[in-house]
Amino acid sequence: MEPVFASEHAVTRTAFERDTGTRVAKPRRAAPSDAVRPTRAEINLQALRHNLAVVQRLAAGARVWAVLKADGYGHGAPAVARTLERAGAHGFCVALLEEGIELREAGIRVPILVMGGYYGAAYEELLVRGLTPVIYDRTQVERFARLARAGRIDAPVRVHLKVDTGMARLGVTLDELRSFGTILERFPEVRIEGLMTHFASADDATTEAMDEQLRLFEEASAELRRIGVHPTLRHAANSAALLRGWARFDAVRPGLALFGIAPRLGELGELGELGELPEPESLRQVMRVRTEVIALRDVAPGNPVGYSGLWKATRPSRIATVPIGYADGVPRALSNRGHMLVHGRRVPIVGAISMDMAMLDVTELAQVALRDEVVVLGSQEGGNELISASEIADHCGTIPWEVLTSVSRRVPRFYREP
Repeated sequence: MEPVFASEHAVTRTAFERDTGTRVAKPRRAAPSDAVRPTRAEINLQALRHNLAVVQRLAAGARVWAVLKADGYGHGAPAVARTLERAGAHGFCVALLEEGIELREAGIRVPILVMGGYYGAAYEELLVRGLTPVIYDRTQVERFARLARAGRIDAPVRVHLKVDTGMARLGVTLDELRSFGTILERFPEVRIEGLMTHFASADDATTEAMDEQLRLFEEASAELRRIGVHPTLRHAANSAALLRGWARFDAVRPGLALFGIAPRLGELGELGELGELPEPESLRQVMRVRTEVIALRDVAPGNPVGYSGLWKATRPSRIATVPIGYADGVPRALSNRGHMLVHGRRVPIVGAISMDMAMLDVTELAQVALRDEVVVLGSQEGGNELISASEIADHCGTIPWEVLTSVSRRVPRFYREP
């Protein structure tokens, strides 16, 4: 039986506002209809479905709960969730209550797991919205049980218990697990439906750390069975573990892989092309960020470009200005280091990236004109080059997760069905 979800008006003006005087607000994302600049992020929904199919095969029968934290890794969680739900994803994982509410208001019906563990004063709101909480503290059990005893929510409250096997972030430790079972006996209104952990080192070159975490997870499972707790859904695998064929259990929690990027495997290089799989099975980058040339100027040798003159022309140079900058998610660390695509070819970013603009050296491309397309992330028709999130991360000394989630909400998302 599908859960029934209260309307936005009924929930925000009764359960939550009555208790706190606060409404759950979400930042507004730029809409395609509002776009004036030529800067935009294009989300390839066909590539997203392809990646889900790859993940489903790798999951080998385990349920796929797609991780859509941080606005679906910057891709726009509602549209991504609707596409994945129709394509057969069994559920979704988010970090925040607000993210779960956004998906429910977008019409998502499959289970949504709220993994961040912080619910403030909104315990009732979470359950009325049909969201599944992750718990890791006895006070959370007490809060949910008291709501059930007061008749404000239905019992049993089904939750997932997180155990800490080495991340040292959230989760019940093995030492705490037996006493946690005593709390569960006192509050039968709360039922442990799922058991989960999170790998700290699934992308290490070796598997020693993950082996130890798996051993501890199995210990936790055995301890729960001894105290009469039998979760029906165990899950641990993130994208890196899934690509290695590890810890598939009853469900898997891929995030980055669904968006076409494989985590790095320590010093062994990048799994990004899924080299062990046939070529049709390779992941496809879902996001493409594009803009256009809005200004061209000739710069004489020795003249500076951009803030603080971080770049000076060593020859007569042609400089193109594009309307995208670090406020849009282009890291300032790409100054004098990264590239963009013009006419299918790489051109260097020169000078300091500004908040709203960046400059390119297009001297080698005599045909460049105003309004020509420039690709910041992704590929361009007519060329074989690709600017990947991993490449940008390399230049900036960071990880592709940060690159994708940094594409700001002022960049409108356009959803494409090629």
